[in-house]
Amino acid sequence: MRLAGKYAAITGGAGGIGRAMAAGFIAEGASVCIADRTIEAATAAAEALGPNAHACALDVAKSASIAEFAAFTAQRGGLDILVNNAAIFDLAPIADITEASYDRVFAVNVKGLLFTLQAIANQMIAAGKRGRIVNMASQAGRRGEALVGVYCASKAAVISLTQSAGLDLIRHGIRVNGIAPGVVDTPMWAEVDALFARYENLPLGEKKRQVGLAVPYGRMGRPEDLVGAAIFLASDEAEYVVAQTLNVDGGNWMS
Repeated sequence: MRLAGKYAAITGGAGGIGRAMAAGFIAEGASVCIADRTIEAATAAAEALGPNAHACALDVAKSASIAEFAAFTAQRGGLDILVNNAAIFDLAPIADITEASYDRVFAVNVKGLLFTLQAIANQMIAAGKRGRIVNMASQAGRRGEALVGVYCASKAAVISLTQSAGLDLIRHGIRVNGIAPGVVDTPMWAEVDALFARYENLPLGEKKRQVGLAVPYGRMGRPEDLVGAAIFLASDEAEYVVAQTLNVDGGNWMS
């Protein structure tokens, strides 16, 4: 019960990593706001997770939606924990990157994350809460990849923003840290695999097989593999951890 009495919100919480974290937080005693782009998806996830979960619509690419999300959580007593998990993916060679793709990825992965963090940090400051914010980065933010330039850049920005926000907000008692997953087997990987198949002339499923074999641990990650790190960073056990991004990737990247 390391999160007993805490109120947490997880963006992109209706599925994949977000939903696994929500279940883990509830098991540790927290109540959780499942925030997702559609209220239908958020509600379905919250109902499946039980009475300590509730739903909220949130499109992080829209400032008005972020403001509504902040107001919704404030009315319920204000957040103690925010997990910035919402993200999207795209892939193309440098010569084929479009402005629309760039704008879409950065609107969600960077701008959306930053201004959601800002809104909830201001809420925490006003309430005098020593809050905890966890930003979901990626191993892609640790290095460039030939076909994944925009996504890699967006996740590198998340790591940098985590450092800057962590150093700034700790004076208010708010701890900001991040998690950099490796390759994780979620429904999004069907889209990722299809894009790699297109650009690398691979059969469907082959890229997923390759990346799983390349992980030193011996397999792709599962959403549940990220939960322990998130609980740790959201708990009092990580009180002296500030502005860090933890690699949780089966040994794919060392820093």
